[in-house]
Amino acid sequence: MSEQKRYPVGAIISADLTVPNADALLGFYQTVIGWDTEALTMQDEQGTYADHVVKDQTGQWVGGICHQRGVNADLPPVWLVYIQVADIAKSLEQCVALGGEVLKRSYLEDGSLQYAVIKDPAGAVLALTRES
Repeated sequence: MSEQKRYPVGAIISADLTVPNADALLGFYQTVIGWDTEALTMQDEQGTYADHVVKDQTGQWVGGICHQRGVNADLPPVWLVYIQVADIAKSLEQCVALGGEVLKRSYLEDGSLQYAVIKDPAGAVLALTRES
């Protein structure tokens, strides 16, 4: 079993593209950037579908191309960048105090925050995550 990659606070962890039809863009990004993709089975109230894990040429996971449904239904078509923070709850408090907005929170089974999507005071959207 390989050791999980560790990221410092402030590092960009990954980026996920959310669009209405993720399948239609796979070939575009495979050709333009050189990414490889792998289907990732997702399930929601509308049924089962495949989002796609994006890998670089070394086979490392670097993000995803996702359908705008299920947990992503409320996101606009966007490349959502995930950034490592030390404490998501504290970062969310600071976000709101400084004029930002929390758009979504995602929790692990133990009830702890896994990631959160925020909007900064200028309207830019990004995700905050923590080391799991």
